[in-house]
Amino acid sequence: MELLKIDHNLCIKCGICSEVCPSGIIGMRPEGPQMLYASACIACGHCTAVCPTAALDHVKAPLNNQVALDKYPIIDADTAAVFLRSRRSIRKYKKDKIAKETVAKLLDIARFAPSGCNSQGLSYVVIENAEKLKKITEATIIWLEKQLADKVEWVRPFAGLAEAYRKQNVDVILRDAPCLIAAIAPQGFEMAHDNARFSLEYVELYATAMGLGTCWAGFVEMVAGSQYKPLLELMQIPEGFTVAGTMMLGYPQYTFKRLVDRNPLKVTWIE
Repeated sequence: MELLKIDHNLCIKCGICSEVCPSGIIGMRPEGPQMLYASACIACGHCTAVCPTAALDHVKAPLNNQVALDKYPIIDADTAAVFLRSRRSIRKYKKDKIAKETVAKLLDIARFAPSGCNSQGLSYVVIENAEKLKKITEATIIWLEKQLADKVEWVRPFAGLAEAYRKQNVDVILRDAPCLIAAIAPQGFEMAHDNARFSLEYVELYATAMGLGTCWAGFVEMVAGSQYKPLLELMQIPEGFTVAGTMMLGYPQYTFKRLVDRNPLKVTWIE
């Protein structure tokens, strides 16, 4: 199957498609560009997206699915900086449910996140049943308590979490968030963890723009990653899949009024 199609009436033979191809498999001929090694193509869409005359089409990255950027204003650098700094990890949520359409819109952006060699490979499990979320917290605490009982050294600093949960009835795992998102991937998929990090970071940032708040559910991710069966069954993770990342989601109970500072920038310049 021919992956790359060229409209020679539009092609100006500028060679940009060849230069930006991450796999280096587009060569330039007198008549125009030509894909040299189709089997090495990662279907990233660089070639079709960069073409100044829309002369290229790609079977796996169709031109008609792409959106012309000149239709939208480009955010200025100062606004972008404020937006990125305004992201907070939210641990106090309203009880309001999130519409499924809203979560779907959020995850639809997450699928555009960078992934190793454009491997993508993620799907998502969304849990919003309040009772099930409570059971997920309980299962995570039970796992933590077992590690403490077995005197696993690295969990000792987290003993206070289990104590707060048991004595004060505080949800120290999911923070009473009304929704939990799990990014999952087939077992053995080597890029699962990194791809999930990028994907859920898109969730985190876009959620802020949608008036939502997020927080990484690190303990749930860790316990699920240990293949703790009671938790995997509660999350209804399909057979043959692994949890690559988890994130709480909900409407923030409070609004932050200021941008917080961080440690000073440290850079080593190599010339």
